[in-house]
Amino acid sequence: MITVSDQRAPRSLIVTLYGAYGRHLPGPLPVAELIRLLAAVGVDAPSVRSAVSRLKRRGMLVPARTAAGAAGYELSPGARQLLEDTGRRVHAGPSDEEDWLLAVFSVPETERQQRHVLRTRLARLGFGAAAPGVWIAPARVHEETRHTLSRLGLERYVDLFRGDHLGYTPTEQAVARWWDLDAIAARYQDFLGRHTGMLRAWEQRADTPAEEAYRDYLLALDAWRELPYADPGLPPRLLPPDWPGPRATALFHALRDRLREPSSHFVTPTG
Repeated sequence: MITVSDQRAPRSLIVTLYGAYGRHLPGPLPVAELIRLLAAVGVDAPSVRSAVSRLKRRGMLVPARTAAGAAGYELSPGARQLLEDTGRRVHAGPSDEEDWLLAVFSVPETERQQRHVLRTRLARLGFGAAAPGVWIAPARVHEETRHTLSRLGLERYVDLFRGDHLGYTPTEQAVARWWDLDAIAARYQDFLGRHTGMLRAWEQRADTPAEEAYRDYLLALDAWRELPYADPGLPPRLLPPDWPGPRATALFHALRDRLREPSSHFVTPTG
């Protein structure tokens, strides 16, 4: 099982928690419940409160009262859209689609900070740099890209195009220039190394206690959710032999299928 020392930052875990459970709840998540749920993965109450404050300043969380009048937090509309997009990406399977999305942008020199934000966001969405001011990604990220650029007010700098790669460099060689495939493969190998033992341990058990399932699923999901963004999701024929992505994806999906439903009983206990 994953230990506390392997966990991610409290702020990341809170975002993962809201993405997995909080956005599906009928009301805000009470502060006391947030503290209970983060305590299960080794985060103390002061760290939770500090992380929540940072997420509030970033506009991710907004204060709200539960139906019973307890203080809590719910997702802002922008954060809800972000986590809806993230949920689709995180749980998606592989795609053989070979259409490409081009983001062509120009930002005035007087707005260099916006240029930095734009490049950072495109990179986080899985784009690779094809040329100065021209970034490329598989076309399946089109809607998420539109949502992200609009939410950040960056759409005025960008034109989006969809099409084929017609040469001259063979596409399987070009993608190795657009993305650091070795670095992406290393991240997949790290996920496999950290979580294969977790799956084997669960496969040897007949029971699935809710709190243990929640702890392992939240930590695994938190470790996994950035990988589908680091990896642009290239068609298999364009990837190196023995690409570890499918094995890591199968491992995550197996953990999800075993743990997600039982873990939900810890988040919304009955009785």
